[in-house]
Amino acid sequence: MVKIDLKGMDRSEMEQWAINYGLDAYRGRQIRQWLFSKMVSSFRNMTNIPKVIREALEQDAVINNLWKIRTLASNDGTKKYLFRLWDGCVIESVLIPERRHFTLCISSQVGCAMACRFCLTGKQGFTRNLTPSEIIDQIIEVKRSLANPADLKNIVFMGMGEPLANYDAVVKAIKNIVGADGLNFSTRKVTVSTCGLVPNLIKLGLSDVTVNLAVSLNATDNKTRSFLMPVNKKYPIEELIAACREFPLPNRRMITFEYILIKDVNDSVGDAYRLCRLLSGMRAKINLIPLNPHLNLDLVPTPMNEILHFQDILASNNFTAMIRKSKGADIMAACGQLSGEYLDSTNETFT
Repeated sequence: MVKIDLKGMDRSEMEQWAINYGLDAYRGRQIRQWLFSKMVSSFRNMTNIPKVIREALEQDAVINNLWKIRTLASNDGTKKYLFRLWDGCVIESVLIPERRHFTLCISSQVGCAMACRFCLTGKQGFTRNLTPSEIIDQIIEVKRSLANPADLKNIVFMGMGEPLANYDAVVKAIKNIVGADGLNFSTRKVTVSTCGLVPNLIKLGLSDVTVNLAVSLNATDNKTRSFLMPVNKKYPIEELIAACREFPLPNRRMITFEYILIKDVNDSVGDAYRLCRLLSGMRAKINLIPLNPHLNLDLVPTPMNEILHFQDILASNNFTAMIRKSKGADIMAACGQLSGEYLDSTNETFT
């Protein structure tokens, strides 16, 4: 018998499951509190639930927990966590220190099928989607490791994988991340980044989930973007920008457009002015990201003086354009560097 994964349920599913299991609905709410507020890893710790019920739960249900097999610390305070899943697959999450809090970059897939030219994860290929509980467990495991778990304020779906390619699991995970009876993060502090899967971007905008949206753009014309990001051949820039213009934004929120700057590819003065025209009239801000190096990369970062000039052009056209300083590059934890590889003591590589 396959045991049911309780952490992957939302509130209504948990209550209905409790009723079907022969319990009162409030028992489902109690279990949720133990899972998300107290972050327990075993039914034995659920002390306000009768022992006979806990024993039954151990037979019929499961609290999945990731196996943390390595943590790497960067000179800048960034930490990269390597987690092994139940089937031996490996994913990575990155904890980024801010001035007064932490941001956690989480994965949504094992590997990635998008094959963006600048991204090491894409070179690993795609293995499988993560379940809602595997997505959530990255947050729970990292919170457990912090001296003050409340210091973790921001969650960004910018790790391994394309979140909108695992749409259903990501949306269900988000509901438990922002739910008051879940992990209780503010919707203003949760960001989903996409390479531009237009149908699911539209679907997300029409859903009952409210999050920040970040779009990995990286070019201003279809030829260049298709060279960098094969997804553009299916969903070209015109379709992507049209979907972004229709994406519902709560008051004062903007869409973040991520633009990785690559020498002699997408960093010309003409690119800067085309970007201004492309995003004209949108509630948009732009993150300029210097290309991060990794093995077998045949692209070169744009020099900083040219990045600053690119930024000046955007600013002179009334765009908020920030140069995003990459953190964790010395431990391969920066944007585009996650690979999900691990060599253990038996010389077996998990990917």
